[in-house]
Amino acid sequence: MQRTGAVCQKAAAPLKAIGVTVSEESIRAYLEDLNHRGRREETVRFYAAKLKTFYDYLPPDKQIVLNTLETWRQALLAEGYAPATVNTNISAANGLLDYLGRRDLQLTGQLETETAPQSELTRTEYLRLLSAARALEKERTYLLVKAIALTGAHVGELPQITVEAVQSGRTPAVSGSEQRRVQLPRCLQAELLSYCRRQGLTAGPVFVTRSRRPLRRTQVTGDIQSLSGAARVAPEKCNPRCLRKLYLVTQAEIDRGVRLLAEQAYDRLLDTEQLAVGWDELPEQKKAAQ
Repeated sequence: MQRTGAVCQKAAAPLKAIGVTVSEESIRAYLEDLNHRGRREETVRFYAAKLKTFYDYLPPDKQIVLNTLETWRQALLAEGYAPATVNTNISAANGLLDYLGRRDLQLTGQLETETAPQSELTRTEYLRLLSAARALEKERTYLLVKAIALTGAHVGELPQITVEAVQSGRTPAVSGSEQRRVQLPRCLQAELLSYCRRQGLTAGPVFVTRSRRPLRRTQVTGDIQSLSGAARVAPEKCNPRCLRKLYLVTQAEIDRGVRLLAEQAYDRLLDTEQLAVGWDELPEQKKAAQ
C-alpha cells in the first residue's frame, strides 16, 4: 500500500509549464543582470534593442512556447535580414530564456552565413503583382506591395506608417537598433491618403485589420502571396523580403547610374579646362624633343 501511495504521489507531481510569459519588467531585470555580471554597456544596449524587437514580435499574451523562436527566425528571414543578423537576434532571445530558467524553449543551431542565392523579384514581376492586386480589387494588398517596394520598409516598420506620417510625407522607421527616416514617394503618398479617407482612418497605423489592429507579419506575407497565381509570379518571390531586396537593388542601380553620369560630366569639365589653360609645349621644347 505504501508503494502504491508513493507511485500516486509521483504521478501527481506538477508538470513544467508549456510556455513562459515575458514582460518588459523581466527583460529589464535580465539586462540589469548583464550589467551586474560586468557586460559592457554597448553589449547591454545591443541586447536591449534585439529583445525589444523580439518583445514586439510576440503575440498579445507575450507567451513563448516551444516553436516561438523558430517562427521568429523564419519571420526575420522573410523580412530580408541577413543570416548573421538573425543569429544575433536569436542569441539575445536565448540569453533571456536562460535567465528565466527555460532552456527547453531555446533555439539551438546557427544559420549558415554563406547561403545559396535566393530568388529575386524583377521589376516586371513587381508590376504584375500590382496589376493582379488591382484586378482582384485588393487595395490594401496593392498598397502593402507598393509601400515595401518603394520605401524598403521592413515588415516591423509598417505600423510606423501612420495617417499622420502619410500626411507629412515622411515617417520615422525603427527596426531593432536601426533608425532611419522614410521619404514617401508622392505617388504612394497620394494613394495612401485616398485610401485612408475612404477607410475612415484618421489616426494611427494605415495597414490594419477590420478591427483596426496592425497587421501581423504572417498576415502581411499571406496577403502578398495571395497574388502569386493571378500575377504569374513564383510563390517564393511573393514576400516582403523579395520586395525589399527589389528596392535595394533598384537604388543601387540608380546610384551607379548617377555616379557614371557624374564621372562623365567631370571628364568633360576637365577636357574643357585643358583646352582653355592646358600646358602646351613651346616651339623650342618641341625641337629639343626631336
